[in-house]
Amino acid sequence: MANRYIFHSRISEAKFRPILRLFALDLNAVQIAALTDLSRVSINRHLAALRRRMAACCEQAAPMSGEIEVDESCFGARRIKGKRGPADTGSTIDSDGWGGYDGLVDMGYRRHLKVVHGHGEWARGAAHINGIEGFWGFAKSRLAKFRGMSKHTFYLHLKECEFRFNHRHDEVYETLLESCRKKPIKLS
Repeated sequence: MANRYIFHSRISEAKFRPILRLFALDLNAVQIAALTDLSRVSINRHLAALRRRMAACCEQAAPMSGEIEVDESCFGARRIKGKRGPADTGSTIDSDGWGGYDGLVDMGYRRHLKVVHGHGEWARGAAHINGIEGFWGFAKSRLAKFRGMSKHTFYLHLKECEFRFNHRHDEVYETLLESCRKKPIKLS
């Protein structure tokens, strides 16, 4: 049985489309398995492949350059000090007034614009952090429904949140279906 959306799939396109539609509606693997009469293990394999595709789309669409909004957020039981993302020289950083961001210019960023909420500022000219604060709020409320997850799958879940946030005005089902049509996903 051929499936043009997934390489080497054991399920038909007719079975895959409902899985994708239910995933786009943000149902979890247990719910999707119950509605499709497939095993939760099989559903989890397909959802992991879809999350890898979402992560790849996000990484391809939004390289870190230009003007970047930053804001701290903590997930999990403890924070790992010293973990930082790579500096992209020539970029401008917009942040809140937290002191931890004070050394960003020394790390290779071109400019650092601060919006200090404590002084009643919510934007300074074009500098604001409303987008990143909105994303963290969206991600935390969405991830709370899982009541914890493996640290090995956290990255894919966070990238799924990024994809859903960036496509919140689009039809996620159609966007993912078109992506799978152009380049079929691989199960691993």
